[in-house]
Amino acid sequence: MKYNFLHILLMLCALISVDNIIAQDLDGDIQKCALTAGNDVTYLKDFVVKLDAAPVNQKPPVFRTSLALRKGVIYRFSVCNGDYSDGEAVLRLYDEANLLLSTFYPETGKEYKSISFLCQKSAAYTVVISFKEGKKGNAVGILSYVNK
Repeated sequence: MKYNFLHILLMLCALISVDNIIAQDLDGDIQKCALTAGNDVTYLKDFVVKLDAAPVNQKPPVFRTSLALRKGVIYRFSVCNGDYSDGEAVLRLYDEANLLLSTFYPETGKEYKSISFLCQKSAAYTVVISFKEGKKGNAVGILSYVNK
């Protein structure tokens, strides 16, 4: 009886330890990515993304979330690939159905880790994060505002 109780107790401790290690890695990834936004910003929100590879002949999976942004504020969006990501993360910002900005422009091949956005109207906006070529990946997106 004592052996079973001790065994169960050790298993629970091991599970809690693994959970804490994973949470610490995630916190470290968020902090590291937040630093790429620069020293002139204040952190607002993070987006932790983990997506599977696109199935054959299907659209790639995407992460999508809505944000309420205020007119006259300069926001900075940053995106960082996870350590074990197969794909390269791309962050896009939409106003209704219009693409406003992206961290990657395939026409020019230009890629940015952080991009700033001067909000022209208070409204709901959509952030979409996906991985190039529909590859499997994990990433962190950061929303900050630029200090004036």
